[in-house]
Amino acid sequence: MGQDGSFDYDRAFSRNIGWLTPKEQQKIRTAKVAIAGLGGVGGAHLLTLARLGVGRFSIADFDDFEVHNFNRQVGALMSTLGRPKSEVLAEQTRDINPEAQVDVFGAGVTAENIEEFLRDVDVYVDGIDFFAIKARRMLFQACYERGIPALTAAPLGMGVSLLYFAPGSMSFEQYFRVEGHSEKEQYARFMAGLSPAMLQRGYLVAPEAVNFKEKRGPSTMMACDLCAGVMGSSVLKVLLDRGALRAAPWAMQFDAYKQKLRFTWRPFGNANPLQQVLLAMIRPLLKG
Repeated sequence: MGQDGSFDYDRAFSRNIGWLTPKEQQKIRTAKVAIAGLGGVGGAHLLTLARLGVGRFSIADFDDFEVHNFNRQVGALMSTLGRPKSEVLAEQTRDINPEAQVDVFGAGVTAENIEEFLRDVDVYVDGIDFFAIKARRMLFQACYERGIPALTAAPLGMGVSLLYFAPGSMSFEQYFRVEGHSEKEQYARFMAGLSPAMLQRGYLVAPEAVNFKEKRGPSTMMACDLCAGVMGSSVLKVLLDRGALRAAPWAMQFDAYKQKLRFTWRPFGNANPLQQVLLAMIRPLLKG
């Protein structure tokens, strides 16, 4: 706060300086990030980037907070039950930075509003539910066509898997190769592409909690927090053009439970022979 009680951006984010230069902090201040999906990872991404000092956002989610969100979603509180996620997270963002420009898309991202959602955006951050393949494909394709860097950080078990789709590099579709496949096969291909290393295998103690037919699975706050940290660091690197960030077909997975880090390289994405073996392992999980 300033001496008169007003908000002071420079003071609010002064502890970033050292890891950022003052000039870089001002670049972060004017950057615009789009985030679709404000649940487990999306909400954590938004608040992490707000505390980094990002000054402009497009955020989208059509859902309301429910009790089963409490284990992992930063906006899920007794005081927010039944309220729209986009509305709650916009309020929390402005509570961190009253100067922030937050464009809210309370009906989610559609073919009709995607142009507005991505207008003047520097980076797209994916927070959409695992099962929303159609919307995710639409958004990543739109970013690819517009030359917008796009990232996804998936919460897997007690870890994170990061994929970066750089402008002019491999596209989402070229990597995941879901076009023309059934819904179940698209889920299998998305899972295989997200997690080529499959570090989360081995400590799932209640397999019945994974139910693709009912579109539900287990989750942890630890994974969402790790995702937000990895995403925030990656967005910083993209916005400031500071250091290399491996783009698809590279993927990075870190698992805190196993204390393991893996980088994978899968030329041709899911058409890679190693991915075909992984898909054969995943498909039986989708039976029913």
